[in-house]
Amino acid sequence: MVSRFNFWGLLLVHLVGCGVTAQPAGPIPSAETIISRMIEATAQRNLRLRPFKVVRRYQLFGKGLETTKSEVIARIAYVPPDVSHYTTQKVSGVGLGEVLVRKVLESERDVLTHRDASAFSPANYEFEFLREDILEDRPCYVLELRPRRKDSRLLRGTIWIDARSYLIRRVEGEPAKSPSWWARDIHIVLEFREVNGIWIQTALESTANIRLFGRHTMVARDMTYEMDGSDATAFLDPKKSE
Repeated sequence: MVSRFNFWGLLLVHLVGCGVTAQPAGPIPSAETIISRMIEATAQRNLRLRPFKVVRRYQLFGKGLETTKSEVIARIAYVPPDVSHYTTQKVSGVGLGEVLVRKVLESERDVLTHRDASAFSPANYEFEFLREDILEDRPCYVLELRPRRKDSRLLRGTIWIDARSYLIRRVEGEPAKSPSWWARDIHIVLEFREVNGIWIQTALESTANIRLFGRHTMVARDMTYEMDGSDATAFLDPKKSE
């Protein structure tokens, strides 16, 4: 799982609806068991990580989501476990969007080298089971996230864990510590999905009150992938994830 956790890396998010209450078969495991299985499943998926490239669209919106104020298309290359490179291919609209996107991409390089500090693990969080749910036709366990320290790389919120694969499907919340004097009331959602056998973060969205600029939302969506020299875009179908 490729993690991108600090304020700039979190400043982009794709919000996904949750659906109705799920009914996974069998008794509900304890929160400790769910997290233990999630960590094990994530470690197994990480063994399958390999270099890949992604073309990603970043869009900046004002108070509403009807009009795009800025759009940036970037091409990013990841070399596991902790290397990334990027180039911007298209920039349009107000300059604020490009500034934010560049800060996001530059910060990812640092975040990749400090993944343990932002991981969803008992070292960083306390977890409490909340409910069962359905997300994109998949049964999930929903747990509360309680950061163990005030750290802008950690979120106070909710995590959705697939009840079958025990991989993370969605995370939603607010930073445990204000990451910047010029941004407040930040709300973040992260989306994860399998792409050609690799479990990665594929989309994110963040809404915040930015000092002098007001309420803004930045949305990022992965458009195309290249893995082992092939186009892996077709693997974005969430129903193919098992």
